[in-house]
Amino acid sequence: MGLFTMLFGRNKLKKPDRERFFSVITAEVALSGRMDLHSTHKAGIVFNPVESSFFENLDDEIRSLLAVSETSTGTSFRVMDDTYGTRWASLEDRDFEDLVSTIHLISETVIEHGFADRLLAAVFGVEYEGRKAYWIYNYKRGNFYPMVLSAPQTRDNALEMRLSAVMEEEKIPVERSLENWYALWGIPF
Repeated sequence: MGLFTMLFGRNKLKKPDRERFFSVITAEVALSGRMDLHSTHKAGIVFNPVESSFFENLDDEIRSLLAVSETSTGTSFRVMDDTYGTRWASLEDRDFEDLVSTIHLISETVIEHGFADRLLAAVFGVEYEGRKAYWIYNYKRGNFYPMVLSAPQTRDNALEMRLSAVMEEEKIPVERSLENWYALWGIPF
């Protein structure tokens, strides 16, 4: 146990595993032929902002990166705060790989600026069996989990279990602990 851990009772946050994160690209390609599951071409990243000039600089850099990405890849974006006090960078692009790469770029920028602990999740919109659904990557756990909506702020747990089985078949690392399948309300897409 290090001195820092003894004094503050914290462990260093582990860096996101790129291979696990990028697994959604090959899965999306493999699943694109299915009739019951397809991408909505929307994704986003959500984090907790903090009041500081350092975070304001980070926010400006993220917006600049997104503007450059929009020009080079055609990925359109919006940055907004939700009613829960979190900030979203919401993206739209017909190329799923561009969505994943842009989200990864944003998360790496947040980490490089020392705000890794502020990252909450990356979210990829899908439609599953005619329902609005999401593949959610929890940065702190380093795994994905599904969230399927049956109504506003109501989840369909049976469909989530079926979607998680599909995700596992396609080698997406799914969170084993169901209590860590957090509801993420306020997704802006």
